[in-house]
Amino acid sequence: MKRAVLLRISENKKQTLGRLFVFNGLDIDFECCTLELPFKDNKRNISCIPTGNYNAKPRNSEKYGDHLQVDNVMMRDYILIHPANYYTQLRGCIAVGYDFYDINNDGEHDLTHSRRTMKHLLAEAPEGFELTILNLF
Repeated sequence: MKRAVLLRISENKKQTLGRLFVFNGLDIDFECCTLELPFKDNKRNISCIPTGNYNAKPRNSEKYGDHLQVDNVMMRDYILIHPANYYTQLRGCIAVGYDFYDINNDGEHDLTHSRRTMKHLLAEAPEGFELTILNLF
């Protein structure tokens, strides 16, 4: 199974920005931007999950299509890695995208090309990956 590292690089009162790297051995097979809610004591629907080690496995739903589910999150379930452009579309999950850009001119970074990025991530890691989340702030 592949390994991935999510490096959280910035956080404010509304959102957390990061970079996700998927490794194949020592080589980086894939990288993208991530968007999450800020950390608020791991509370459901309003907080990103704690730093740590998790497993991300493939999942499909009518709402998000093909995406990933992050398992073994203490006191939480259905934490997903799915397409989204804005922090307002998140309830504790991780969104992936190609780049950061203020799409809706609200002064916050949004994600571009999120659906396309999700498809590329699943193509590089169709069986999921072991995920390590670290804060750099």
